[in-house]
This record gives sequence, C-alpha cells and structure tokens, in this order.
Amino acid sequence: MKICNCILLLSLVLCVNAQNWVSDAGSFVKEAVQGAGDMLHAYNDMREANYKNSDKYFHARGNYDAAQRGPGGAWAAKVISDSREALQGGSSGRGTEDSRLDQEANDWGRNGGDPNRYRPEGLPSKY
Repeated sequence: MKICNCILLLSLVLCVNAQNWVSDAGSFVKEAVQGAGDMLHAYNDMREANYKNSDKYFHARGNYDAAQRGPGGAWAAKVISDSREALQGGSSGRGTEDSRLDQEANDWGRNGGDPNRYRPEGLPSKY
C-alpha cells in the first residue's frame, strides 16, 4: 500500500506540472486526495462486506464517488484503478477477462453511471 501511495503522489505532482494546472492545483490536489479516500473507503467496504459477486459494484462505486469530487478525483480514480488492474491482472491468476470486466465497472462509475448496475442481490443496504 505504501508504494501505491508514493506512486499516486508522484504521479499527481507530475500531472499537475505537465498540465499547467498551477492556478487550479490546490483544488485539483484536494479533489485527488479526497477521491483517493473514496477509493479506499470502497475497498474497505468491499473487504468488510466479503460478499460474493460484489467486486464490480465496489469498483463502480469507488470510481463514481471519486469522480464526483471533480477532475482531480476522477484522475485519482483512474490512476488507482489502472494501477490495481495492472498489478493484479497478470500476476493474480484472475485472468484478462476478469480484469477487463473490472475496468468496465471502473469506467462506468467514473463516467457517472449508477454503481447499482453492478450491485449483487442481497448485498446489505449499508453498502
């Protein structure tokens, strides 16, 4: 987790500088940090729920919540989602199809789609 945080921070700094968002850097950074928190919250909820077939729902929800923060949140969600899939897709044995479906849910949520599209029947309303 620490290495992901370092990558996220470094990417954020490079992206802000490369995109000339200096005047909006404060709000972009704030949105990115809040969006990363939304992603972590969705991940923690997924772990806590430990509910069969709920993975795609939590992917979509984390990306949706982060993107609602603004461009910084959407950027953080994309970086985190893409990094997670790159790390897990090839080495976890889950396969490329599962990774592709995860990315579909990530994109759906990040683009404003209702995460409940992926909500499994019976998942407690707490989530």
